This record gives sequence, structure tokens and C-alpha cells, in this order.
Amino acid sequence: MNLLFHLRVAVVGFIMGAADLVPGVSGGTIAFVSGIYDRLINGIKSFDLGSLRLLLKGRFRELFERIPVTFFCALGLGLLTAIFSLSRVLTGLMQTHPVQLWAFFFGLVLGSILLLMKETWRWRATDWTAFVVAAGITYWLVGLEAIQTPPSPLFLFLAGAIAICAMILPGISGSYLLVIMGKYHQVLEAVNHRDFASLAVFIGGIAVGILSFVRLVSWLLRTWRHVTLVALTGIMAGALRTVWPWKEVVSTRLNSKGELVPLVQVNVLPSSMGEIGVSLLLALLGAGVVLLLSRLSPDHRHSSVKSA
Repeated sequence: MNLLFHLRVAVVGFIMGAADLVPGVSGGTIAFVSGIYDRLINGIKSFDLGSLRLLLKGRFRELFERIPVTFFCALGLGLLTAIFSLSRVLTGLMQTHPVQLWAFFFGLVLGSILLLMKETWRWRATDWTAFVVAAGITYWLVGLEAIQTPPSPLFLFLAGAIAICAMILPGISGSYLLVIMGKYHQVLEAVNHRDFASLAVFIGGIAVGILSFVRLVSWLLRTWRHVTLVALTGIMAGALRTVWPWKEVVSTRLNSKGELVPLVQVNVLPSSMGEIGVSLLLALLGAGVVLLLSRLSPDHRHSSVKSA
């Protein structure tokens, strides 16, 4: 692997990290349209008992040949850079310019859907069924009201395990599931305040969740690739509900700083034509980012959407 490839992976990782910080956007979408999704899934699968045995025996050379270490280092560097550099920025934008921020990510997700529909076109009846069912279930899921769960390590661990399953699926936002489970602000504040004890518990849940769920996704892509890709496109379509730019706050809650933050929001229609124009431009910008990401694949094609 050359330096240019790993630089591309780091850039993709940075955008994935930024996307995962926004409750409504999935980093899996970014991995999907940039062509690294299969590599990511297969790389995660390599963390198995065989790799553990090599680690315990000190056979590091064989371990590094089994696990794409340089790929994960580049991706992780981009992810961590985004998380630690943008968490405060995105939190501020969510409070001061929420419509504009949502509009950008709405365009990003919509552009991803159109791109993947183009790549998987020639749908059969089973494909349309998978698309509609996946979109309907996702639309219902992301419309659930947020609940409050205890701030205990157990619930934080479980939240990490559930959220990571969404983060590796294009469309469903792990951050949004954290909102539904009442854990989004707790995790974000742990990042902002460098609460490494809480972050360690959360990362432990992530590790358990991802190592279990990734095998199911890999099997589906290997066995029923085309219909699975269409279903994943449907998931993204249903998830558009979460990134609709215009929202009305129904209820709020006090965070750990004593500040009022939104708890439950509902989608509404825009109130002014000027706001629509700016939001449309930002949505087009988001779609443009998707086109750019589609060229970050080494062969400038969507290796993750090619039919088997």
C-alpha cells in the first residue's frame, strides 16, 4: 500500500469522525461511498481468536500480516483527529446554526443515496421490497422519542455496543441512537472533558458490539450482496428523517453544565425563502462532498457496491 492510499484513508476517517459526531449521520455512509466499506468490514473481522493466539505467542509479524494494521492506523488517525478537534465546533454549530448544519448533512446523505441507487440500478421486485421495508423500519426507528437511562457504566457499555452496530451501517446514525438512549451528551462531555474512565467503558462496549455485528454484515454481503446493498440504500433513505434541516424543539433537558439542550424535536416546514436558499446551497455542497469521496477510492470506483 502506498502513501497516497493511506492519506486517502486518513481523509475518509476524518470525515467519518465528523459525521459520527452529528446525531443523524452515519460514518458508515462515508465509508460506503468512498469505497473502503468492504476493506473496513473484512479488516474488523480479522480481529478474531486466531489473531489473539498470534498476539499471545508473540508472533507479531504474522499478526500484522493477518490484520491490516496500516489501514486501521490511517483510518484511526483521521477519526481521532476529527473527534478531538471538531467535537466543540460541531456542538457550537448545532446550537447556533442548526438548520445550516443539518442542510449540509441532508445533502450528503441524499447524494449518497442517489449515487448508490445509480450503482445498484436494475432493481427487481425483491430489491424494491427490501428497499421499502428497510426504509420504513428505519424511518420508524429514528422517530422514536428519547429516553433517559441511568449514567452507570453498565448502561454506557450497552450504549456503546448498540451504537457501533449503527455506525458501521450506512444510514443509521450511532450518534442518533445515543440520543434515543439518552447517552449522546454524556459521551460528548466525556470527550470534551477527557473523562478517560467513562470513555474506556464506552469503547469496551464498542469493541464487543462491532466484533459481533460485523460478521453478520459480512455474511449478508457475501451471500446476498445486491439485495443487501439495496436494503442498505433503503436504510439511508429512511434515515433522512433525522437530518431534515427544519426542526422544532418539543422538550428540553438540563445538561451537566446546567444548560438547556433539546431532548425531543419534530420536523417542520421552513419559515422563510431566504433560509431555504442558503440551506439548498449547503445541501448541494454536501452532495458535492459525496462526489469527492467517491473519488477517494484508489480505482475511482465504488468497490463496496460492485455486485458479486
